[in-house]
Amino acid sequence: MGNLVAIVGRPNVGKSTLFNRLTNSRQAIVSDEAGTTRDRQYGKCEWCGREFSVVDTGGWVVNSDDVFEEEIRKQVLVATEEADLVLFLCDIKNGVTDWDMDVAQILRRAKLPVILVANKADDGKDLYGQYDFYKLGLGDPYCISAATGSGTGDLLDKVLEALPEKQKDEAEDGIPRFAVVGRPNAGKSSIINAFIGEDRHIVTDIAGTTRDSIYTRYDKFGFDFYLVDTAGIRRKNKVSEDLEFYSVMRSIRAIENSDVCILMIDATRGIEAQDMNIFQLIQKNNKSLVVVVNKWDLVEEKSQVVIDTFEQAIRKRMAPFVDFPIIFASALTKQRIFKVLETAKEVYLNRKVKIGTSKLNEVMLPIVEATPPPSIKGKYIKIKYVSQVPDTQIPTFIFYANLPQYIKEPYKRFLENKIRENWTLTGSPINVFVRQK
Repeated sequence: MGNLVAIVGRPNVGKSTLFNRLTNSRQAIVSDEAGTTRDRQYGKCEWCGREFSVVDTGGWVVNSDDVFEEEIRKQVLVATEEADLVLFLCDIKNGVTDWDMDVAQILRRAKLPVILVANKADDGKDLYGQYDFYKLGLGDPYCISAATGSGTGDLLDKVLEALPEKQKDEAEDGIPRFAVVGRPNAGKSSIINAFIGEDRHIVTDIAGTTRDSIYTRYDKFGFDFYLVDTAGIRRKNKVSEDLEFYSVMRSIRAIENSDVCILMIDATRGIEAQDMNIFQLIQKNNKSLVVVVNKWDLVEEKSQVVIDTFEQAIRKRMAPFVDFPIIFASALTKQRIFKVLETAKEVYLNRKVKIGTSKLNEVMLPIVEATPPPSIKGKYIKIKYVSQVPDTQIPTFIFYANLPQYIKEPYKRFLENKIRENWTLTGSPINVFVRQK
């Protein structure tokens, strides 16, 4: 069960710098990907063999002075509700501001560990400023410099100490886990209720730890899986529902705890930026995807042309990953609800596909021969052999080449598309690596 750490603080205290510092082992890998606009705000940090997720709340603030402080205050509230630990970042050069006092007051009431971090302690003279921070009433400040990395090791030790130990997931018995995610009001709860129907007694609720997702076991009509439901776990704070940050924080857990994500899109509103944020979280966690266009009963014209246009629009926004099923359904009238479950099950099985090495080479090598990677600096790149790595989370293929460093992202994408054309891997992400033969 992953832990979630939120970084809060006023603007320009170095939240993003600290975020990059904490996730840097992975950051290099992250930035190659297409579409890393706003998902800079979420990453994983590994320290001493433990891994946790980090969220930088700074990327979600609307920048105008009057709503500004109010927005950040809301975010601090959301962070205290959703995270397991809060890093409260202040600027040691500026000392304590009124604003810091306000936030400290919210954090003191929160029922979760808070670590006070005084950033920008770049040289010894700055350390004298740390005593000022005791008046925030949050214990000893950790003096660090996110820019140079000084003090961050001690901070991470403290973070691991303060985070609750990982509990064994109760729902880890090889049964697939489906999470329903999407913006507020896209119909997540309605579709879960439609799945479960009135026969609540077939359902067993396993609540994980306090702040986790709830697993609902669903076994009827030949299905057997857990629904990961994060809605309705905690009381809703006085946070306005349209907060984009809110839906992202809410989704992180559900996505991390699932195998297949059912992404709900509101047919009456089309695909919005917030849907894209959630989609990027799904991609980043390598989860399988089924897109459900809900409230289809409210769309007046349901001709094939409309359906095709809608599908194209969705795939265009989510490119380069376009190999996933899209279902037009209605939770209210229960139209195609069953299809959603069937598709989620198929997509889950696609994650488990094993392709024999001889078959892979027989199909892929002629394709590579016909369209080899572009030669660079007059060097010809030859791919000799391909195999699938056994027992990985998602299907992973390794192509062995003489000069792997010259094979760029577009060609890997070409290889991935060819694999998808020849085998059914719909909805499942794929890893393609090129190694020295």
